[in-house]
Formats: sequence, C-alpha cells, structure tokens
Amino acid sequence: MSHSAPEKLGKYEVIEEIDRGSMGVVYLGHDPYVNRPVALKVAFLDELNDPESGELYRKMFFNEAHTAGLLTHPNVINIYDAGVDEDNCYIVMEYIEAGKTLKEYCSSDNLLPINNVVEIIFKCAKALDYAHRQGVVHRDIKPSNILVTPDQDVKIGDFSIAHIYNADSTTTQMGGMMGSPRYMSPEQLREEHVTTQTDLYSLGVVMYELLTGRQAFPADNFSQLVNKILNESPLVMSDYRSDLPEALNNIVSKALEKDVSDRYQMGLDFAADLTKAFDNLEKPKEDISAQEKFDTVKKLDFFTGFPDAEIWEILRASNWQDYDMDDEIIVEGDMDDCFYIITNGNVAVMKNQSVIRTLQKGDCFGEMGYLAKTKRTASIKSADDTSLMKINSTVISQVSLNCQVRFLKVFLRTLIHRLSATTEKISQEI
Repeated sequence: MSHSAPEKLGKYEVIEEIDRGSMGVVYLGHDPYVNRPVALKVAFLDELNDPESGELYRKMFFNEAHTAGLLTHPNVINIYDAGVDEDNCYIVMEYIEAGKTLKEYCSSDNLLPINNVVEIIFKCAKALDYAHRQGVVHRDIKPSNILVTPDQDVKIGDFSIAHIYNADSTTTQMGGMMGSPRYMSPEQLREEHVTTQTDLYSLGVVMYELLTGRQAFPADNFSQLVNKILNESPLVMSDYRSDLPEALNNIVSKALEKDVSDRYQMGLDFAADLTKAFDNLEKPKEDISAQEKFDTVKKLDFFTGFPDAEIWEILRASNWQDYDMDDEIIVEGDMDDCFYIITNGNVAVMKNQSVIRTLQKGDCFGEMGYLAKTKRTASIKSADDTSLMKINSTVISQVSLNCQVRFLKVFLRTLIHRLSATTEKISQEI
C-alpha cells in the first residue's frame, strides 16, 4: 500500500517514516511552535477512499484522537492535535524516543525479568483504571499497543476502537466484534455488552505472555481459539516457568476469569494485588486528577512565569510521589540526576543525622545532583505527609529551549538564595 510522505502536515514538519500499522503510517515530525518532536499518524488514502469501508475507517481513525484526547495520564500516549491537510487525515501524538512495543518481549527467548513485567502491568492497570473512570474502554489491549521505554516507562496507545460509555456522550459507538481475537474476552467474542473488565481481561492475557513467552490459548484456527477462550482455562504459568511466584499465577487466573463477576472489578484492584505480591511497588491509590495537579502546581512560586502549556508538559512527564512522615527521599552519597519540587508538606535536609534546613511547599531540592551529576551531599526526609514532583534530566532535555532556560533561572535563583543564607549563618557564628 503506497503512501508518499508529505513535506508538511498543517504546521508540522514531516521528517521520516518510523512505523506502519493497520490504521496508517507514522512519521517522526517536528512542531516548530513549541520546538518538540511529535509522532504524526497519517491515514491510508486507499482505505479512506474505499466506497464500502471508507466511512468506518475514517471514524475509527479519528476515534483515536477523540477518545485518547480525553485522557491526560503519564502512561497513556498524549494526543496533541488532529486535522485534515488536503487529502491527508492526521493525528499528532507524543513521540516516544527509543520506545519498543511489548510484542518483542512475549517470546520465550527474550523475556523481561519478572519484576519488570510486574511493574509494567502495574502501570498499565493504573492507567486503565484512570481511563475507565473517564468513561473510556480501550477494547484492544495487546502487546503491540503498549510501548515501553528504555527506562521502563509505559505508554498505552491506539485508541482507534475505544468506546466512550459515559452518560453525557452522544457519539454513536462502533459495534460488532472489534479487536484482536487472541486478546479478546469471552464477552467480546460473544458480541455482548463490553465493560471496563474487558480491558483487564486483555491485560491479563498480555501479562501471561510476558511471563511465559507462550500464548494463553494456543490454537490452529479461529474457531478453535474461540472455543478455548469461551470454555477452557490456560495452562498454569508455573508449568512453563518454575521460578514464578504462586501469587502471580493467582493474579493472572483472576484476570482471566470467564465470568466478569469473578474478574477484577477495577484496574486499582488488579494493581493492589500486584503490590501485595511485590512490596517494592508504590502503593496504589486513587490519583488526584490531572487538573487538580495542574491547579496546585500553577500556584507554586517555582512555576511563576511558566506558560500553561509548559506546565502541562512537565506534569505529564514527571512523577507525582507521596511520602509519609520520616520517609527517606534522598540518601546522602547516592547518585542520580533527579530533582524534586514540593507540592505539599515539608522536608528536612539532614547532614550527619542533624537537621540543617527545612524546605516547604514550593521549594525545590536535589538540583545539584541534576546539574552536576554528583553524589548527594545531604539526606532528605519528609517532615510530615508530603507530595513531590520528581523530575529527571531526561524530561527537561526533551522540553523546549525556553522551558529549559526557565528551569535554569529558577535553579540559579535558588542557589543564590541558599548561598546567601549560608553566608549569613556563618557570619553570625564568627
């Protein structure tokens, strides 16, 4: 299927083709207005112009922009824009550099470590929980629709057949059996009413493949596959891998229950069981909404002068972390390239077990580790219940140059203030 690359799509510059899928060609592009790379998905012209299926294809193509555009979550690919330029229908998405789909990790000779799989599925479960609470059912969760970055960040994409089920929606939804048969739930195959639990079933199938490198329901043809999904249970995963904890067998079994009443009810339930199995995962809780985070951050002195678009960009790329009183945040001697902004609460800066400074809401810390890549020279503990934005150097390197300059100005102002305070304290002691 031919498709020559346009030089531009609207305001976006087209650089090179990076992928092809069932719904179109994906190009690496550049947004000159905010100076960032973007992914440009362009619909196949032949499919758009097909007299029989063209209308459905167009609807599916823009359905992705409509549904994913409702979502703002760090583990969902951001949709920035969509439009039509002459004959080209296109969607502008977040570009995930060096991202790979989970498909290549579903082979028995290329499996990820168990802990990594649990962390990936945990993030997916929380992202789906968020989407479901916004009234969106993905309906096509499978390895090739989930991207993972080199540092194990996860991004769910391709909402082309997603269903919006909130009461306010007046959009006619696409019916019939849609999705990828291998990952379909029993109710999808029976063309029954699809709920959020269909996505959690499909995520269970993905987890099974990531842990075993085998299909949950191996079959030679479609009818055999349907029969197995409707009537049989998959082989226990530990039959393939003796090192798998029993808890993971139980979690996948529950996710793959035929009856929705026996299955996980919400993504947070799925995530909670994963947390119980692996204590090193963050405790799942209902995230405060993206808008609440934005409203909180915008009021902080740190972000004075930052345009709203840049604050949203930083919010989407950063981690929002909560700490209880006396939790360790930074340990003296450790080395990393992250810095933190206090969005709520207070932290204590400690040297040799003594508190040398207290920082409060709106303050930042850890910027020297980010700027100089040096070992931490002090420890930081939460002085009470505290919420932080954790941002690493990779995030900042990907934002616009103007935004990077604003960060450096804040760091410089902070360092001057702390140097002045330290000088004054020393002079008083002399």
